[in-house]
Amino acid sequence: MTTSTAHTVRTAVFPVAGLGTRFLPATKAAPKEMLPVVDKPLIQYAVEEAYAAGIRHMVFVTGRSKRAIEDHFDTAYELESELEAAGKHELLTLVRSVQPDDMVCSYVRQPRSLGLGHAVLCAQALVGDAPFAVLLADDLMVGPAGGAGVLTQMVRAFERLGGSLLAVQDVPLEQVRRYGIAAGRPVEDGVTRVEQLVEKPAPEHAPSRMGVAGRYVLTPGIFREIRNQPRGVGGEIQLTDAIARLMALEPVYAFAYEGKRYDCGSKDGFLQATVELALQHPQVGEAFRDYLRNLAL
Repeated sequence: MTTSTAHTVRTAVFPVAGLGTRFLPATKAAPKEMLPVVDKPLIQYAVEEAYAAGIRHMVFVTGRSKRAIEDHFDTAYELESELEAAGKHELLTLVRSVQPDDMVCSYVRQPRSLGLGHAVLCAQALVGDAPFAVLLADDLMVGPAGGAGVLTQMVRAFERLGGSLLAVQDVPLEQVRRYGIAAGRPVEDGVTRVEQLVEKPAPEHAPSRMGVAGRYVLTPGIFREIRNQPRGVGGEIQLTDAIARLMALEPVYAFAYEGKRYDCGSKDGFLQATVELALQHPQVGEAFRDYLRNLAL
């Protein structure tokens, strides 16, 4: 049994309080979540993914230097006025589409950097006693061509299964120390009932190569487990540890999503996302492909 009888996910939590030190000096004054991939910031890709999954309440767990995120999802009266006066209606529509009329944005501060679990706990008052999604904007997730987005796939699975879901992908053995690693018993194609969950294990101690990616659908019982757990790896309150405790009380599933993940928390992943999404862009894709063909590599 889950801790909630409701299987509808209406709220998404975006932990965005990190410092982005791997992208210094670019992130000295700008949030890493506002770094653009082609023509949209990372956080907008994540919000659009949540919106496409039917979620309308977006909760941002922010820090002191994250005001630009609030501004991005606010109304830019001066900009809209100038675009309208200039007759640039296509750009005006684009700017207004960043926050659709039926989308609500809420913000809460994470006062100290105490880990992902603590960031999620900061959102409890806004989430309430209901299931919710967690999206890490560092992980830019793209569904299969012509198919559903990753979070849409997960929300549909949650409505069917009723238990918390972790997005997972197979990772090379030498990279398991970068991930939470799940292992368990398959219950259907692409879905595993999690029986072990280990945060960043050494390769020789990893129970599998099933790495947790930056998408979760969680029941509200997770808040109790986060609040009652001690600090874990790095002195932080780890979300993985809380999920491992939740497993003793209710089912937790690993969900092998369809699509591709770009690790935009690393320079390599960020550059890969920029190149691949630029090639798919309807305005610049063809010209950019021609440019790459003519490079002397």
